[in-house]
Amino acid sequence: MSAPIALVTGATGLVGSHIAERLLADGWTVRALVRPHAQSLASVVPGAEPVLGDVLDAASFTTAARGCDALFHTAAAIIAGGGWETYRRLNVDGTMNAIAAAERAGARLLHLSSVAVYGPETRYRGDGAKTDESTPLRSLPPRAYYARSKRESEQLVMDAHAAGRIWATAVRPDVIYGPRDRQFVPRVAKLLRFGIAPLVGDGRSTLAIVHAANVADGAVRALMYAGAGGRAFNLANDYDVSVRRFVELAGRGLSRHLRIISVPEGVAKAGFRIARSTLKALTAGRLSISRAALGMITEDNPFTSDRARRELGWSPVVHPDDGIPEAFRWSMTHR
Repeated sequence: MSAPIALVTGATGLVGSHIAERLLADGWTVRALVRPHAQSLASVVPGAEPVLGDVLDAASFTTAARGCDALFHTAAAIIAGGGWETYRRLNVDGTMNAIAAAERAGARLLHLSSVAVYGPETRYRGDGAKTDESTPLRSLPPRAYYARSKRESEQLVMDAHAAGRIWATAVRPDVIYGPRDRQFVPRVAKLLRFGIAPLVGDGRSTLAIVHAANVADGAVRALMYAGAGGRAFNLANDYDVSVRRFVELAGRGLSRHLRIISVPEGVAKAGFRIARSTLKALTAGRLSISRAALGMITEDNPFTSDRARRELGWSPVVHPDDGIPEAFRWSMTHR
């Protein structure tokens, strides 16, 4: 019996590369959809077959997916300039092409969504209840372009499943870290470069983070589970990690002792409001700092992944004590 075949978009990115590694370890044949650039080709994980194409080029996308049993769609604009159109084009149009490619190939589709679909008001609403997949999706702020694009793209996937065009499911991680992280960990490492780590309060709140390999494990499990069809799963708390513990483990990965300074919460919130108002004024409203950014370091991770643990058997294997230092070591050697 021949090995199943999967096409992975965003295969040189953080989650896509970990999904490719996981599938290869499980005996799959893996195709990596990459644009024809030397850097992209060189970044494909060993063992995966690079296939030239682009998620915005429907013809090349369809060709790459031909004969595949599964399509893992992870390519997305996360932080982009250019406003709504930049996010819409890659995240929404790219997902439309993923649906069409999966439909023509007769492949199952796993869509990498995000907890951003819940919106900031739902995340930190102050009533202590955890945000799960049954939580109603409230209206989004006008400039929440990423959240809007992920909500619209996920809805396209669910609508296609409901219409019988494809079999599809989605997973919703929060902030992802791990080797090949070019967003979150490098930014934190830059803040810690002077050896000082200011923490709001005592740093006991738990961060809304998850390791990329654990997201990959949940994604593969969702695709293989028949009951996942037409449904989404939070992959948003593999382990509880406090802000203080995260900083300590980051220091270990950076091979330096960090001096932790406690900042009173009231002072931090006042400074945040000033910084937010100043940035908004200086950029005529084009740039701002979300309240979720402050909530992430002052309030506990608001999400629960109980559905994934219960139905998918999601039992994350990469522990923060190993994963966080490894992510910072990788960032230091690849910066």
